[in-house]
This record gives sequence, structure tokens and C-alpha cells, in this order.
Amino acid sequence: MKPKDETKPYESRLMEDLHPKLQEAYLYAEKKFNALHPNVNVFRTCTYRNNAMQEIYFKKRPKITNAKAGQSPHNYYPSLAFDIAFLENKKLSYNPKYFKEFADILQFYKFKITWGGNFKSLPDAPHFELSNWKQLI
Repeated sequence: MKPKDETKPYESRLMEDLHPKLQEAYLYAEKKFNALHPNVNVFRTCTYRNNAMQEIYFKKRPKITNAKAGQSPHNYYPSLAFDIAFLENKKLSYNPKYFKEFADILQFYKFKITWGGNFKSLPDAPHFELSNWKQLI
């Protein structure tokens, strides 16, 4: 749920904070991915992120985002993006192969999803967003 005080840094990983199209796409890809990998589970690390939190990430070094507050699809409610990670045998995994496989599952889904692993200036493998998110704000 979006916080009342937007001046305090906040981010969510809740499904209900995600745009309905992304909820559907995430659940579809999660089911397919987990069926392929019985010992690996995908999970959301971020859905909605407020502008105060976005500014913290923007100023962080080494650089982890090019997006200032209000420039990320995470900054709109419901969120127009989600980030993921994986648990492999109960251990956190950021295996590039898993991100690529998850992206491949979503590549031909009925809603066009852009994978951050294909970003040119700062690739972001855990990131997925609605391709037309700027038209939705």
C-alpha cells in the first residue's frame, strides 16, 4: 500500500502495489520459471518505490540507476515495474542465466514487457517494466 508520507523513503515488494497487467505477467512467468527449476524460486524484490527512495538509489555509488525521482516506472502507483531475485536451494541467487530465462518467458507475453537486462547505458537484469509505461502516467 502506498504510504501516506511520501517524504520518507519507502519501497514495497507487494503484489497489490503492482499494476494489474504486471501482476498477471509476473504470475505467468513465475509459474513457468518455477516449473522449469524445481530448486529455484523467483520472488519480487521491489514493486512500488516512492520518490524519496528513488533519490537515495540515484545518489548511491557505485551507480545503480540512471533514474532520478519521478523518472522510474517504480515511482508511480500502482507500480509500472518490478524487480526480482531468485532463491536457489534456499540461497539468494543473481545468476544471469535465470534472469535471461525469466525475460525469455515474458518476451512473447500478451503485454509488452521491457527487460532491464537489455538497457544500453546501465543494464539492470532484475528489472522488468511495462514497455509503454510513460503513456500510462
